[in-house]
Amino acid sequence: MANVLMYCTEVCPYCVRAEQLLRARGVTLIEKIRIDLQPEQRDLMVGRTGRRTVPQIYIGERHIGGFDDLAELDSLGELTPLLKN
Repeated sequence: MANVLMYCTEVCPYCVRAEQLLRARGVTLIEKIRIDLQPEQRDLMVGRTGRRTVPQIYIGERHIGGFDDLAELDSLGELTPLLKN
């Protein structure tokens, strides 16, 4: 299973939904970077992704984007194969 990294905050409903979708697709380990607890990570996230909103999700080295991007990948049938690589 590919490594999954997610920039998130505790109270973000889209972060919760992204985690639920990933777990439903068999992901057991998600590396979470909580930008609400580590504010310096927000700047790193913005520099790395060009986006200011959470979640920001990486599968392996590929930046997926936020929950909507993740859900679209899933609806196209591309999420599960990506997770298996």
